[in-house]
Amino acid sequence: MKKLLVTLAAVLVSVSTFGQGTIKFNNRLTGQVDAPVTIAGTTTGFGSVAGAQAQLFLVTGTGASQTYTPLSPATTFRTTSAAAYPYVTEPATAVTVPGIAAGQNATVVLRAWAGGAGYGDAGNTHRGQSAPLTLSLGGVPASGAPIADPPLAGLQGFAVDVIPEPSTLALGLFGAAALLYRRRK
Repeated sequence: MKKLLVTLAAVLVSVSTFGQGTIKFNNRLTGQVDAPVTIAGTTTGFGSVAGAQAQLFLVTGTGASQTYTPLSPATTFRTTSAAAYPYVTEPATAVTVPGIAAGQNATVVLRAWAGGAGYGDAGNTHRGQSAPLTLSLGGVPASGAPIADPPLAGLQGFAVDVIPEPSTLALGLFGAAALLYRRRK
């Protein structure tokens, strides 16, 4: 009985892997993708903002019924001169797109935020996303040869507004006023 259950479980797991395409998650691949995430109005990478994170999402539906399903875990940005690029393994991380078979099209967006556990928790001034990108998925189709995982070629870079919170501004103004007051004495 145990052997039958183990065999059945193995078959179910292997069947469930079919119908799931894959893509390469990286917004910087030499000669294929260069889509930096910057701070609005600058060329400074968004990774220079404390707590900056990025995540790849599957977009389904249209208009008001559009949904965003996370495809990858949230990742931090690089902190070096490449701070406009999320820290993912090189050359790219393979990401599974559940429910969409290899060879089929999927639409994805790259979202970035700071100041929250997720994109929805971040303030409107601390988050942004790329334009939707539709591409054909790689992976192992139900029949035929495996399809190479496509990179996010065509992904466009975007800028995120980073405006200090009102309390930060108030504290800065209070400090400046204290310095001016002290100077007058």
